[in-house]
Amino acid sequence: MKNEPASTPPRSIGTKIRFSIVWKLNLKLFFRTLGLFLVLDLLLGLGAAAGLIIRAEQTVTDAAGLLAQTGPPAGEAEDWLALSGCSISLQTGAARGFHIPTSLQTYFSAQTAADARSIDLPDGEGLNEWGRLTALTYNVTVEAAGHSYRISFRPQETLRILAGMFALVLLLELLLLFRSIFTGLGMIRSTLRPIQELAETAQNLSADGVFSPAQLEALAGKLDDINATKLDTRISLGDTQNELKTLASAINGMLDRINESYRSQIRFVSDASHELRTPISVIQGYANLLDRWGKNDEKTLQESIDAIKDETANMKSLVEQLLFLARGDNNSMALQIESFELSGLAAEVLRETQMIDGGHEYTSNLATVFVKADKGLIKQAMRILIDNAMKYTPAGKRITLSVSGSGGLARLTVQDEGIGIAPEAVPKIFDRFFRADESRARTTGGTGLGLSIAKWITERHGGHMEVLSRQDIGTRISIVLPTVPES
Repeated sequence: MKNEPASTPPRSIGTKIRFSIVWKLNLKLFFRTLGLFLVLDLLLGLGAAAGLIIRAEQTVTDAAGLLAQTGPPAGEAEDWLALSGCSISLQTGAARGFHIPTSLQTYFSAQTAADARSIDLPDGEGLNEWGRLTALTYNVTVEAAGHSYRISFRPQETLRILAGMFALVLLLELLLLFRSIFTGLGMIRSTLRPIQELAETAQNLSADGVFSPAQLEALAGKLDDINATKLDTRISLGDTQNELKTLASAINGMLDRINESYRSQIRFVSDASHELRTPISVIQGYANLLDRWGKNDEKTLQESIDAIKDETANMKSLVEQLLFLARGDNNSMALQIESFELSGLAAEVLRETQMIDGGHEYTSNLATVFVKADKGLIKQAMRILIDNAMKYTPAGKRITLSVSGSGGLARLTVQDEGIGIAPEAVPKIFDRFFRADESRARTTGGTGLGLSIAKWITERHGGHMEVLSRQDIGTRISIVLPTVPES
């Protein structure tokens, strides 16, 4: 369980027990064990009492048999008889006591089954209740030789032994009960550890009383109520048990991320629809123009054809970029990994760029660095950075391509002398469909997906991107990748 924040006052034991599954379960286990011990003690007591009665009946029956055969003992025989805890005396007056019910007499000796029985507790002063119990006498009045005799059995030694055994059992039970308080805590924490591990797993996907069935149903009900239209619903942590609070918090955090991802997806679809709506509207407009009067006007016809071709090319580029990102999001794009020299690939891209763009001044600073990556994807990311530099750098300004390596990292940098990016826009430039300047982006034909693709490619190779930009001064964007030894 987590420690309480420093600002939270310490909770009382009662509060701690109330809000802890471990303590509640431990108390339940303690009282269940206590109840089990009490039942066992009761059974042991009943068994001991039954054993004493059986022994007393057997002793009395044996004494009655000897009494019928030889008469009452006298002298030394009386002393020997006393060693067995038994004594025989002449009964004066009417026999007192209780009689065994007729239905049960078949389970007793026929010689004594119908005789009167009694249990005596001496009233001697100075005897406590336990002393009175150990001094009890079990009596049976029998008829022999025309006289009534009282046969008494005193189980003092047996009771002392049983008392010692019971004391030892009680002491052992107390020790086990107190030990269970601590061992139970560890056992329950170990049993509940999967809940904690589940919470940690849920967090990694991003970030006191016993919980009753009603609480679990409420938790499940909350989850059932959450759908695509209610992703802002959260599980209340107020009455949640400590062990479930971490899990509920992790689920809330995961829901936050799912909600953000879902909203990003909605924004993505909305932005993609918006991007496609413009070229479709343009194509539709020129198609209507051709339908009305452009068929016979060569100038209007050629203008419409050129516009439709341009918008179709833009749509094709946009769809290809969307498909690229979709495959990337689904992890369905296989990388063709190979070891190659990054500076050689940069020089190749630079030559191709200079062939198609004569309006800017290009310089390079290329050091020999080897990386292990998908050559085609790295080239695509490099072209995206150079294309951006070309679009947002005025004619005649410089664009510099450099490759360097240090500390096990290769750094490919494209630096321009263009319009730059506003400070508040820099953190958003990798967001899909984001444009720092909508009007300029429309003019240059950008879709706002290029840097998102470059970022995905870089991160897919275990790297990252760095950005430094100043408005009206220029922008420097770097792709940083792990290096490999020269092959």
